[in-house]
Amino acid sequence: MSSARTATLPALCCSCVHPSKRRRTSYPCAVSSVHLAADSTCDLPPADAERIGLRIIPLKVIIGEEVFADGRDIDAATLYSRMRHSSVVPRTSQPTPAEFEVVFSELGGNGSAIFCSTISAAMSGTYSAAVQATEALPGLHVHVFDTRTVGPGHRMLVNAVVAAAAGGADAGELEQVAAEVAASMRLVFTVESLEYLRRGGRIGGARALLGSVLNIKPILEVRDGTVEPLDRVRTFPRALDRLVEEVGRSAAEWGGHARVMVAHADQREMGAEVARRAGEAAGEHAELIDVGPVIGCHGGPGAIGVAFHRPI
Repeated sequence: MSSARTATLPALCCSCVHPSKRRRTSYPCAVSSVHLAADSTCDLPPADAERIGLRIIPLKVIIGEEVFADGRDIDAATLYSRMRHSSVVPRTSQPTPAEFEVVFSELGGNGSAIFCSTISAAMSGTYSAAVQATEALPGLHVHVFDTRTVGPGHRMLVNAVVAAAAGGADAGELEQVAAEVAASMRLVFTVESLEYLRRGGRIGGARALLGSVLNIKPILEVRDGTVEPLDRVRTFPRALDRLVEEVGRSAAEWGGHARVMVAHADQREMGAEVARRAGEAAGEHAELIDVGPVIGCHGGPGAIGVAFHRPI
């Protein structure tokens, strides 16, 4: 389980980063009985999670015989270095129901409700493990939400839920906020190689691109919770252009604006340029984050992803 300190929502009156703003936004102090949790695929650094009162349940990275808690025992830079210089293919595993039970028991021991978001159930058994934990704890009020996304998409949903909780939303209202964000959420990305997705079993409908992988750069999308092909182009710069184009198209459909976040896997300079361009296309500042270790195991070094949703 996560070693982060358990924090109640009144602590959220400190400054938190709103997903659509560059500056720090001070949320109003509000007494809420809801505790927040998420699995580590939201790629929120542990210190930031502790500051905003979010309990992280880590997935695991497995390299040979070594097992690491995602984001806690191994960071993104270390993982990518090992992936580039080792022939050992890293694997991942989900938290167990027992690990969720421990966290839920600690958070809900005083009768408080719990809202917990997870990676898409179509990609991982994490959601199922969380649900099993709630079934073993019938006396607790736990709301488990399948984000049907991952990485920056999950992170944006968490940001929206944290902001709503800081404003005094109850668990039911948090579910409504999460559902509204998830309803328009898109996550498009490109990878240097489909091989990591293939090895990890997360390739979904993009398997159809494997035969031509040497000749194209894939544009992929998380659609209905799974990875699906969106387009294919000849060069990596053109692939990045297509990501930005998708942001612009959706923003135009949503009245000229979109909330947007860019994630990079050991490609900070390139990620920063994509964030600048995506922000211009969205009419909003685009935050840049690191792809965390678990997601990095499947996307591989060099991946760039853009998540965006209709403003709420």
